[in-house]
Amino acid sequence: MVQPFSPPVAFAVYLALAAVLLVIAGAAAAKGKASELKTSVYGSGEAARASAASPGYRPFFMTAFFFAMLHLGVLIVGTGGLTVITGAYIAGLILSLIALALG
Repeated sequence: MVQPFSPPVAFAVYLALAAVLLVIAGAAAAKGKASELKTSVYGSGEAARASAASPGYRPFFMTAFFFAMLHLGVLIVGTGGLTVITGAYIAGLILSLIALALG
């Protein structure tokens, strides 16, 4: 049975409220004319570059993976207590982080 103040009920109420606001905003919005300038890439008085603006995620993947492993390892060690298994986990974590850092 779903409780009256459970997260699924709150989500359904929020979804309904957002849908009503979307319909009201769509009706109240001014209607504009279609134009090529509205869909073109333009900013600050300059034309957009032909090359890619960002290098992508590949250069930052190793750093992100390193910190993800580090944070998850600290979370597991922090909730596990000080045991032999935790010590082995810390040693494995250190070795894997060194291997990741060295490439």
